[in-house]
Amino acid sequence: MLINSNLVALDAEAVRTSLDVAATLKPADLSLPTPCAGWTVRDLLAHMTAQHHGFAAAFEGDGDLAHWEVRPLGDDPAAAYRAAAERVLSAFAAGGALDRLVPLPELGGSFPAARAIGFHLVDYVVHSWDLAKPLGIEVRFSPEVQEAALEVARAVPDGEARLRPGAAFKPALPSTGGSPFEDVLTLLGRSPDWAV
Repeated sequence: MLINSNLVALDAEAVRTSLDVAATLKPADLSLPTPCAGWTVRDLLAHMTAQHHGFAAAFEGDGDLAHWEVRPLGDDPAAAYRAAAERVLSAFAAGGALDRLVPLPELGGSFPAARAIGFHLVDYVVHSWDLAKPLGIEVRFSPEVQEAALEVARAVPDGEARLRPGAAFKPALPSTGGSPFEDVLTLLGRSPDWAV
């Protein structure tokens, strides 16, 4: 079981890694394909931005699904992403945040805050890699982040639901026998060897 007091810091490490990758983006990079089937870098960044706003709103007590909608990123996609990331980091770090029941309409209900942050953590470990891979950047996470993300990834149900259109993850792939980070990727249907 993830230790609640560490969750916010572990999630922040994952988000800051994604910020470091996003800061390297050039306009030509936005049209590159990503490991997220059918999504370009721009699509992925827009999704990541929307997810930050959705989680932040949920932790601020607003469960309106409209906060999760993907919107245009404007002329400076990296700046739009950075603002959303800073918002969610602030929402998670707010006093009493871990004591809340958090509405996550995308997942069909409300969840204890620690579980919600766990969902966010695994998403941003994986999405940091999704964003970095087409750019030729290698992302690294502390052993603590890798183990926390692996714990969450192991709890994500596998099976036919992952074959449906719009599923967050593809069916699990065989383990590569590599690092806990590679196990996170394969458990969530991503090949560590993906290439543009």
